[in-house]
Amino acid sequence: MRKRIYLLFQKDILSVEIYKPNLIDKQTPHNRDEFCMVISGKGKFQLLYQEAAFKPGDFLYVPAQDENRFIEFSDDFITWVFFIG
Repeated sequence: MRKRIYLLFQKDILSVEIYKPNLIDKQTPHNRDEFCMVISGKGKFQLLYQEAAFKPGDFLYVPAQDENRFIEFSDDFITWVFFIG
């Protein structure tokens, strides 16, 4: 099964998606700032060389062009993703 990305809203500088990676998060850096709000699941979030645990309700910020990915996440992991810029 592939990762699932559902675009829910896009206007001007804002787009809103729901993201559910499957087994491995293969993200590459984006050209816009990114905010994530975890809907369900838990795991670790890697931003550049730092790692932090996440759980439902956590809010994460990723500056444009920074390497980031979700690692060691549960099967039920789903997040809102907001791209700005």
